[in-house]
Amino acid sequence: MATKIRSVVTLVSIGVICWTVAAVIAIAVGAIAKIIFTCIVGAVLGLIGIRYSIRRDKRSGI
Repeated sequence: MATKIRSVVTLVSIGVICWTVAAVIAIAVGAIAKIIFTCIVGAVLGLIGIRYSIRRDKRSGI
């Protein structure tokens, strides 16, 4: 079971990194605020997803 949660966390972490890189590029290019906001929200939701996945895995182990 530990490998399943590890793969989920790895996958979501890659998504968070991609959203962060996209936000940095959008800021550097001078994109509109809507695009920058979308990138930031995507990264934040990914972090929430990591926390949720870990908590759910711990609770299901009972």
